Amino acid sequence: MKVLVVGATGGSGRAAIEVLLSEGHDVTAFARRPEALGVSSPRLAVVTGDATSPADVERAVQGQDAVIVTLGIRENPLTVRMRGSARTPMDVRSVGTRNVISAMRNHGVRKLVVQTTYGVGETRGRLSLKWKLLFSLLLKPQIADTELQEREVRESGLDWVLAQPVGLTDGAEAAAPFASPAGEARGMSVSRRSVGRFLVEAAQSAKYIGRSVALSAA
Repeated sequence: MKVLVVGATGGSGRAAIEVLLSEGHDVTAFARRPEALGVSSPRLAVVTGDATSPADVERAVQGQDAVIVTLGIRENPLTVRMRGSARTPMDVRSVGTRNVISAMRNHGVRKLVVQTTYGVGETRGRLSLKWKLLFSLLLKPQIADTELQEREVRESGLDWVLAQPVGLTDGAEAAAPFASPAGEARGMSVSRRSVGRFLVEAAQSAKYIGRSVALSAA
């Protein structure tokens, strides 16, 4: 299978790439700064591009069998809330995903897996008061853009899966996470490596098509 990973240098994107390569897939990593990827393989092609550029995305999507999107802002959330993002557009999730969807339609690519976050869309009502306050006070712009991103995916007409991990960690755990289409979570942390494994499973399988899946530590 040929899989494009958009947002390849983030923790979940990199983890997904490592799983895809270990399973023998051909991978295209799409990122603004591909030198930060730190992964190499004869099966890995690296494309430099900006997800907010339709032309860049169009070029990368052509010829793929599936697309995994792990876009986000990796700067300190407090700094972003006070001053905005210095490196990444605040609407990178929704705009980048919209560009991916458009390119997939143009090239007949059907399978789309998008990482968003627990606490938006179908799981919005499951957050504790603490997490609701955190989202409102610290992450409000990012959450608003993620809500828009989810809407774009749901209305895409593609074979989509929304992956909603709880708080991400850099833990070594690489086992499959607890995946709940019902929105249940077994805690509020999950490793990026576990999330990467789920993203690959969702790209390969028809099991979760048209579902929003909450991810937490198994």
